[in-house]
Amino acid sequence: MKLAEALIRRADSQKRFEQVKARLLVNAKIQEGDVPAETPAELLAELSRVTDELLELIKGINKTNSITAFSDRETLSDALAERDVLKLRRVAYAELAQTASISQGRYTRSEVKFVATVNVAEIQRHADELAKNYRELDARIQELNWQTDLLE
Repeated sequence: MKLAEALIRRADSQKRFEQVKARLLVNAKIQEGDVPAETPAELLAELSRVTDELLELIKGINKTNSITAFSDRETLSDALAERDVLKLRRVAYAELAQTASISQGRYTRSEVKFVATVNVAEIQRHADELAKNYRELDARIQELNWQTDLLE
């Protein structure tokens, strides 16, 4: 199995876990004399199966990411960390540019006037550059995910 396939399965398992958990919670308490729509014991067994599968996928993914070379000096885990931080920076700069560029109309001269404390164009250019770097790094990561076999 390729790493990308394991990542898809992990996402599916996480969704399945949430669905089973929601069904379990709905059937955890019923009105006296009623019968639950689904047996909690069966749902607990299914929850256990899903989490066991999820555990094995996560272990394999983590092992593969930590061993797979991304560049001469970095592993795939390093690249993922870099991508996560690029996303945080991009979001912060984009939100700053958006907040600073919002103009508020004044209806009378006595109303408070707000002015930007940062160069909005420069901040937006930086946010755009971070977004470009994120996309390029993410594309390289995705490409490697489809080329790498999952370690077990």
